[in-house]
Amino acid sequence: MAAPGPSPQQMAAMQQQFAAEAAKRGMTPEQFAQKQREQLTADAEKLGLTTEQYVAQLRTRAMQQHQQQQQQQAQQAQQQGGQPGQQQQQGQAQAPQQHQHQTQQQVPVNPNNPPDPKAIAVANWLRSQNLKPRTCIMDGQRKDMFKVKRAIRAIESPAYAKAAAKKNSLLPPVTDRASAENVFKLLPLSLLALRVSKVDPHAGHDHAKPKNRTKGLWTVKIEQHQETDPMMHYVWLYDGPQWKQKAMAAAVVAGIFAVVLFPLWPIMLRQGVWYLSVGMMGLLGLFFAMSIFRLILFCVTVFAAPPGLWLFPNLFEDVGFFDSFKPLWGWQETKESKKAKKSKGKGKASAPAVTEAAAPSATTASATTTSAEPASTPAAAVKRDLMLHYAFERNSDSSPSEEVASLKGLSMFLTVLLVD
Repeated sequence: MAAPGPSPQQMAAMQQQFAAEAAKRGMTPEQFAQKQREQLTADAEKLGLTTEQYVAQLRTRAMQQHQQQQQQQAQQAQQQGGQPGQQQQQGQAQAPQQHQHQTQQQVPVNPNNPPDPKAIAVANWLRSQNLKPRTCIMDGQRKDMFKVKRAIRAIESPAYAKAAAKKNSLLPPVTDRASAENVFKLLPLSLLALRVSKVDPHAGHDHAKPKNRTKGLWTVKIEQHQETDPMMHYVWLYDGPQWKQKAMAAAVVAGIFAVVLFPLWPIMLRQGVWYLSVGMMGLLGLFFAMSIFRLILFCVTVFAAPPGLWLFPNLFEDVGFFDSFKPLWGWQETKESKKAKKSKGKGKASAPAVTEAAAPSATTASATTTSAEPASTPAAAVKRDLMLHYAFERNSDSSPSEEVASLKGLSMFLTVLLVD
């Protein structure tokens, strides 16, 4: 005898839950239903079944689970001496909630359980993969956040299968999408990664939002239900092996003891430290002297050859040590040069043509320079054209006295270009 279908109350609860899931993803119920059909078709193709056979199989499983739940409830009712009718009503009331848990794929979390070795192995492997993590703020601390879909994609990759096939590997095997999700669920079960959602840290405050907020830096909170939807965000609570931190702490302690015991060092080591400190002080004094000289040079060239020349223009920029001394010199950036860089970065191909039409003499100078340096690239020629075009525009809008100073600066610039 076939099991009875869901009641109207259950159907209404299912429809409400379906609409809520669609609204959570920013879709209409029709769009969400279409997405579910596509997912069912993909899962059926993986199992080598048609969509109808796969749906019938899922329906059979659901009906069997429903029958088992009813039998368990009837047995509990008989043991407790309650009325079967009341137990059936309670079962019908609990059915929408159970369907809701199955739809959202909630993962129970028990903080009292110790971390599973398999979960730690999965966490270590995922930490070594490129999940495109983002930095977020949780409880005032910076954490790494990632999307579920990227973690599932990494678990389904051939690299994971290769790592899981190694001898003595604790990584669980993955055969399909469901097993990949089960492997990912090991992380929240062991509290290695938890689902979070974005919150406004200034919500409920009377003051206005700060203007210096960092774009893309979310403030998040941990959600109660650990779901495995592909678009959900998880935050890492597992930092990996702590041997690096322990080694750094040991090195710091050893350094402190070495400084404290400095009077007991051999005389040669103490002399070496003295010479080293004198050399460092000399380098520091040379750095300050170079900084003062480049500032004086810029102040002189601002009036002699505007817009001004900087020696080591990247000296105080946020770059590496060697990149701070590259290039050797550079002109002061102006609003026009910044706009030209932005337009060049956006890939506007019309900039070289406009420059050639506006300044034919500049094009000639650029061509001369190119013939003298056959190894120069088109990007360098475009940059020179832009600089010359800016110089000619400056001359056309300035007064006669300013034209003389600008022409002097332009002649200086052309001389350096030709020599270079």
